[in-house]
Amino acid sequence: MLKIVGFMTRRITVVGLALTLLTVGGAAAAPDFASLQVRPYQPPKPAPAFALPGLDGNVTRLADLRGKVVLLFFWATW
Repeated sequence: MLKIVGFMTRRITVVGLALTLLTVGGAAAAPDFASLQVRPYQPPKPAPAFALPGLDGNVTRLADLRGKVVLLFFWATW
C-alpha cells in the first residue's frame, strides 16, 4: 500500500508542477520539457515479417496470425 501511495504522490506532484509551469509561464509560453527530462512518446513499430518452422514441419508466418495475440519465446546461447 505504501508503494501505491508513493507512486500516486509522485504523479500528483508531477501534474501539479506541470500545471504550475503553465500557469506561471502564461498560456503563450510553453514549458521547457527538455529541462524536465521528459521524452516524447514514440508509438510502437510493427514487427517485421518472418516465418518459422513448427515442430510438425509446417511453416507459420507472422502475417497468418494477424489479429491474434502472439507470444514469442526466444533465447540464444553464446
